[in-house]
Amino acid sequence: MPQSLSPYLFRSEKDCVQDLVNTLDWDGERAHRVSQKAAEMIAAMRGRKRKAGSIESFFQTYSLSSKEGIALMTLAEALLRIPDTRTANALIRDKITRTQWLNKDGVVDDWLLRMAGLGLSATRSTLDSPLSKLGEPLIRKALMEGMKVLGGQFVLGQTIGEALKNAASLQGQKKLLFSYDMLGEGARTEEDAEIYYRAYESALEEIGQKDSRHDRGGAPGISVKLSALNPRYSASQEADCVPDLTRKLSALCRKAAALGLCLTVDAEESERLETSLKIIRPVIEDITLTGWDGFGLAVQAYGKRTPQLIDNLVELAQENGKRIQVRLVKGAYWDAEIKRAQVKSLADYPVFTRKAHTDLCYLVCAQKLLHARRFVYPMFGTHNAHTVAAILDMAGAEREGFEFQRLYGMGDALYDGVLEQGDIPVRIYAPVGVHRDLLPYLVRRLLENGANSSFVNKAFDTAVPPESLTADPLEQALSGRGAPHSAIRLPSRIFPDRLNSRGLDLDDAPTLQKLQQDMDAALDRREVVCASVIDGRLEKSGNFYEVLNPANTDERLGTAYAANDQMVLQAFFTAEKAFPGWNATPASQRAAILGRIADLYEENMPLLMALCVHEAGKTLPDALAEVREAVDFCRYYAALGGKDFDENGQNLRSYTGESNKIVLQGRGVFVCISPWNFPLAIFTGQVVAALVAGNAVLAKPAEQTPFVAGCAVELMHKAGVPRGVLNLIVGDGRVGEWLVQHPAVAGVAFTGSTQVAWAINRALAAKDGPIVPLIAETGGQNAVVADSSALPEQLIDDVVLSAFGSAGQRCSAARLLFIQEDIADKTIKMLQGAMARLAVGNPRFYSTDVGPVIDEEALAALQRHKVYMDGVGRKLAEAPLPEEMRRRGHFFAPVAYEIDDLSHLKGEVFGPFLHVLRYRAEELPALIRALNDTGYGLTFGMHTRIDAAAEEAVRAVNAGNIYINRSIIGAVVGVQPFGGNGLSGTGPKAGGPHYLYRFASEKAVSINTTAAGGNTSLVMLEE
Repeated sequence: MPQSLSPYLFRSEKDCVQDLVNTLDWDGERAHRVSQKAAEMIAAMRGRKRKAGSIESFFQTYSLSSKEGIALMTLAEALLRIPDTRTANALIRDKITRTQWLNKDGVVDDWLLRMAGLGLSATRSTLDSPLSKLGEPLIRKALMEGMKVLGGQFVLGQTIGEALKNAASLQGQKKLLFSYDMLGEGARTEEDAEIYYRAYESALEEIGQKDSRHDRGGAPGISVKLSALNPRYSASQEADCVPDLTRKLSALCRKAAALGLCLTVDAEESERLETSLKIIRPVIEDITLTGWDGFGLAVQAYGKRTPQLIDNLVELAQENGKRIQVRLVKGAYWDAEIKRAQVKSLADYPVFTRKAHTDLCYLVCAQKLLHARRFVYPMFGTHNAHTVAAILDMAGAEREGFEFQRLYGMGDALYDGVLEQGDIPVRIYAPVGVHRDLLPYLVRRLLENGANSSFVNKAFDTAVPPESLTADPLEQALSGRGAPHSAIRLPSRIFPDRLNSRGLDLDDAPTLQKLQQDMDAALDRREVVCASVIDGRLEKSGNFYEVLNPANTDERLGTAYAANDQMVLQAFFTAEKAFPGWNATPASQRAAILGRIADLYEENMPLLMALCVHEAGKTLPDALAEVREAVDFCRYYAALGGKDFDENGQNLRSYTGESNKIVLQGRGVFVCISPWNFPLAIFTGQVVAALVAGNAVLAKPAEQTPFVAGCAVELMHKAGVPRGVLNLIVGDGRVGEWLVQHPAVAGVAFTGSTQVAWAINRALAAKDGPIVPLIAETGGQNAVVADSSALPEQLIDDVVLSAFGSAGQRCSAARLLFIQEDIADKTIKMLQGAMARLAVGNPRFYSTDVGPVIDEEALAALQRHKVYMDGVGRKLAEAPLPEEMRRRGHFFAPVAYEIDDLSHLKGEVFGPFLHVLRYRAEELPALIRALNDTGYGLTFGMHTRIDAAAEEAVRAVNAGNIYINRSIIGAVVGVQPFGGNGLSGTGPKAGGPHYLYRFASEKAVSINTTAAGGNTSLVMLEE
């Protein structure tokens, strides 16, 4: 049985490269032959006439590192899908007027790109002229036609019929094979998935009718994206998507087999690989497909697991008496894989960070495939002359049983030379679809092949000697000793001043299984009592209450004992006594303790996650993010506090003969009041900020989540925080009132509702004595704006996450979606489809998207608002809610209502409730003013491809955190400092460079250094 690929996922790059070096059959003689042959191929390529408008010409004319290249890609990606002229004109103006469309000499070799450059330059001149309004319709029409012409260089046909006709024409000129790629983004709805499935079916039928060639390895075929066939194709949804996709893929394969055609499953992101294999394996094992050798899949050589994947596929084919087609490519999602690993702080990257290592892996995989031609049919997708030459050399005289593949619109000149040899098939991977679907695909291909180190980018640049494009990847790997790229640090090391918090890859089945086992074991060992901890001692009162699991109210988590007024007095007395010694402790020592807290949190991650899941109703990804954020707070504030609070202070510019410095120190006893929606992260962030600044702390968690806080305090004490310096006070709002009313309060850090923040502010203002700071983070009336240039699929992904992630129980969650009316119907339809597939359920299961709201009070408030919305709005969609969830927990199904005026919202609705408003393009400035007039100012998002529109939103919106073309939740410590304005908070931002100062008092020290009789620093100056 094929082995698990899991152990290879995050191996070090150096170890992976060493394995590749040991595996490749390569010596100096072969290296010389291959490099020489590749140089000859490059010289021959440059002697051939290139296709007008080819990607190679594009790269020579408009580099992707240039403003022009980026602008043209954006126009290509967005212009044709914009339905209204106002937004189309704005996009054109935005991209054209900031760029130069001809080189300094006005010379461009390619006639198509020369005409484009002249046209774009003329467009710029027209847009800059007083007659620009008169010229806009003509400019828009010309550019839209230009985008279609550009797209036409890379799409074989807008329909499969047109593609087949064009393919027949090309086959008349050259001996070419075709694999048709039916374009379209991944499905977001069941309806989308069904449309894509029918398109694949129809394509197979039409190809079967019009193309009669059925030679082994020579039959035409189609490429299938699994993400197009199921809107929930992911590891977390395997129980749903694997059976559905297995059924659909099997049916398509049976149709392809009956017609004598090929079908290849495209490769997608690395986190989907194991899931795809669970779908593909039953298809290979399907006895009804015996005798059909047309099934294949694409594999990406940039993946560290790819050599082992090849071994598994060969073994699987051998066990089932099948021959599998394998399309070997370099890889299409490299930049996204790097970012994902950094954001999730994975143990290492799942892909190679150096191009030479990917090229080396490609050769090793090619060698494996060529050796196993009894069981696999290799299809080598590459546009690199060195790679082609290497494969030909490895194949030797055995030129049967494999083929090369290239993208339509690329590699013509290279493969004309291969075809001249007459004995090796070349297949074109040909996109088929309307231009609005093609152009986003084209952008991905441009990015994939347009890197500075890309062969395609340099192939026709005559200033680059052919020999410099034929470097031996084995020699390059050996010279670098297999080390990863120096500019791409490990995910844990991306921050120069601190470690990134450790993440877990929940999509990796063994990792997830171990985590769940460790979480269950950790919970079994916990005490079921939580009480105040004062001076290190557990203090119980007669006031107690039961803490329940919000996902299952039949499950009692334990008993919490609320503090009484005497305990509050005792805690202040203890903290006041402990403050001077802690404040005098060197800041470096306080910072080191925060570092140990972070380490202990990571060591106890399963326990902390389990408490977040069972006590706060957090899903597994949210619980993991919670622990990581708490760790990041500790390390970030440790790095800042250890430097800024140094006892020697910061020297200031002075007159000669004086020493002037400013010293930061603690204020006294800080009260930290944290919410239930981030029971570990916000609790920890407030507490450790106050501690590293030198304060003693009384920490009061939300009454709903005392156990998370109790565990955190236990670990903080274990890390070295003195017992009296940090005291836990458990209780409800009345306990909070006692805390903020005490005369010894030196400051309050609060996160929660605006109403409670007002009450705290009034209580502090009413006291005689020192005027103390209030650091408040409250809620928001957070909006996402989408103009008609937004990509609907990306928008819906981000809106669903922002509105319904964490059951909408984030201060930053999206409460409003403003959609330009020109795309409103389409967007709403996609939103409805996406919401229909949301999984509401017990958060302890990875498949759950949306867990419970925190308690009965929160649930009742949402239900009341829903009744109100039924009267003033129109329900657009409601996620399914299993009956069991209604009976046993505080579950509220995510819901979206359309409203016609912002005034219908009287305040923040805290939960999975989205309000949708349509707007006309000219109304956006007034809409933003109305949003500002609500008084809230926390988060704001905008989806647009128009830079000027985004820049204007940044200027006009009063929100503290603004996000462009992404979700509006999930602020990262030190990366996106978080906090709002107006009714949304006082600032400074948590996780930002100014936060610690608010916890400190400042002392300026000025010393006359000449008091002893003279200014030695001047006297001792040399002439």
